[in-house]
Amino acid sequence: MNTLLSIETRNAVLLRMAELLEQERQAIIEINKVDLDAYDGDDISMFDRLKVDDSKVDEMIKAVTHLASQEDPVGVERFSFKHDNGMQVYNKTASFGTVLIIYESRPDVTVEAAGIAFKSGNKILLKGGKESLRSNLKIVELWHQALKENDAATDWVEYLQFNRTETQAFLEKPTQRVDLIVPRGGERLIAFVKQHAACPVIVSGRGNNFVYVHKEADFDTAFDVILNGKSKISACNAVDKVLIDQNLPNKSEFVKDLISKLKDFKINVLGDETVSKEHNLEGISSDDIWYEEFLDYKILIGEIASNQDTIAMINKYSGGHSSSIITTNETEAKTFMENVDTAAVYHNASTRFTDGGQLGLGGELAISTDKLHQRGPIGLQHLVTNKWYVHGNGQIR
Repeated sequence: MNTLLSIETRNAVLLRMAELLEQERQAIIEINKVDLDAYDGDDISMFDRLKVDDSKVDEMIKAVTHLASQEDPVGVERFSFKHDNGMQVYNKTASFGTVLIIYESRPDVTVEAAGIAFKSGNKILLKGGKESLRSNLKIVELWHQALKENDAATDWVEYLQFNRTETQAFLEKPTQRVDLIVPRGGERLIAFVKQHAACPVIVSGRGNNFVYVHKEADFDTAFDVILNGKSKISACNAVDKVLIDQNLPNKSEFVKDLISKLKDFKINVLGDETVSKEHNLEGISSDDIWYEEFLDYKILIGEIASNQDTIAMINKYSGGHSSSIITTNETEAKTFMENVDTAAVYHNASTRFTDGGQLGLGGELAISTDKLHQRGPIGLQHLVTNKWYVHGNGQIR
């Protein structure tokens, strides 16, 4: 196990990484273009996540710079207690040790997730997808340069060039200690990791997020939230399902306008039995579609009888990620937010804010749809476990 680096060294590595990302900006973009040109899949959301442009590099630089400015998450006192026998007891945060991040397509994860893991005192093992190999190796090269220049071992950040079979073997019988695994990607990746992992896994789960337009909704707010929710189809916080209260005044006019606005953005609009009949939309062949995360230019609109029915439907079908209610009624919003079982709940705001940077964490390792040990965006302060420090002078029990 690597000895914990001082906070000064960790911050110096992060700030040097920011400088190197700026210096090597053009090289990163050009290497990424080779990955993009070589991508032969038909998954438009994966291609979108794979792309690195100037704004992506800006985000990477901002992420590591912000991490360097944050307080050390390790050694924070969470509880203290003076025992009757004189012992002084403390509970403090501690790093996990070694964190394995398995992800697809996103070179920015090689910066942001590695940075969060490193700042919180963890060694990072990165297992990216083959589609982003060249981009990832270039970024890891920069991590190693930043580490070496600050007299830190390069094995704090390690890249695993494993195929699927080698990854499975490593998960089942790791050739080095692994304390925590974080899979970031589609449902198949997550299921694969959960099936084979021999240590704890934090699931960064699927989206399939819902917006409920309550009968007391402001139309402009509803339009803005739904359209913004579909503005980045590859994001796990994108909106896939819209439920319209059947008692919404001027409902038919609202739905017609919504469909028109979505189609302007080239979104394929599907309807449940009621909506598809009334608005001449493609219908659905099975209720199983309500479980689907689309990651595509596609949205499904349905009618619903009440807030209670909406809560039940979201709790049955959603991915446990994000959901939003559009209403001017505070009481109805409170009922919705307290009873919908998703990691983030919104009132009159877009689900696209479910993101570490947007929710004040400065960045995220992943967005957890598990309830242990952290739910929603996993920021710097969450990538720690805890440890008991007990100081005595010979006490025995």
